Amino acid sequence: MENYAIEIVKDKEVHQFEVGEYAHHHDDKCKYRVFENGEYVASFEPDDHDFLHICQNPGNIDEEVLHLLADKIEAHHPHGVNDNIRKLKL
Repeated sequence: MENYAIEIVKDKEVHQFEVGEYAHHHDDKCKYRVFENGEYVASFEPDDHDFLHICQNPGNIDEEVLHLLADKIEAHHPHGVNDNIRKLKL
């Protein structure tokens, strides 16, 4: 899957992120990698209920911004962030 852009606005500050999905991730690696200005800044992993959790935050992005970003990533996948993994297991 190609990377896609997500914009987050918090306290009038605009963050432009690019999200990359790694459908063949392993349990010990994060499924979603996040870039800002071309630099890797964070990653997320889904739990058993398809809710994203912060996996890594090397860019020291404000956690509230990351939670807003997780919500938008989840909304980008309305049938669940783990659908690709489920299809692979069938």
